[in-house]
Amino acid sequence: MRLIIADCTVDYHGRLDAHLPRALRLIMVKADGCVAIHSDGGAFKPLNWMTSPNTITEEEHGWTVTNPKGERLVITIHSVISEVVHDLGIDPGLQKDGVEAHLQELLAERPWVIEDGLTLIRREYPTDIGPVDLLCTSTDESTVAVEIKRRGEIDGVEQLTRYLERLNLDPRLAPVRGIFAAQSISTQAKTLAKARGIETVEVDYDGLREIESDHLTLF
Repeated sequence: MRLIIADCTVDYHGRLDAHLPRALRLIMVKADGCVAIHSDGGAFKPLNWMTSPNTITEEEHGWTVTNPKGERLVITIHSVISEVVHDLGIDPGLQKDGVEAHLQELLAERPWVIEDGLTLIRREYPTDIGPVDLLCTSTDESTVAVEIKRRGEIDGVEQLTRYLERLNLDPRLAPVRGIFAAQSISTQAKTLAKARGIETVEVDYDGLREIESDHLTLF
């Protein structure tokens, strides 16, 4: 992980053009090549970013980050206040709480609860930015990625969006659509999911537990 606090301007050239005027910002470069620009506010979301794979060209007064689509993130650095580099090692991944982990387990055993005809391929299917909870196939044999939360918020939709971007780069899987499943999903998360083409499903955890209990007591 490389962290740079710098006085900089940032220009994005791609599907549209965007400009961040000169200001003091945090530039974060992950080991996988992902570049993100943060300000000291605006919650967790970066002001601009470029996910991997990409190419970073360092020049005298800044960087140019280019991805395979030809999109460019041009960071002009006027002065550097601080720069540190740390090797974070291999991350063990997010440890889900008991309810969320159990909900994932129950839905992996009964994916048709999420969508009629859904069949599990694998739990915790790996991508280069982390595992998606369930990878499934639908009745038309298309690939479906399912992200499961106890309570569905905007950050969960953002997480699934990033997974879908990575999964759709694999020609063996593409096209991959997404389903965001949770016990309850906020209105804002539903709105964002709809805008991203992601389906939302609210599931009855207590009902699933009853099904599990009945199954365990039948002989």
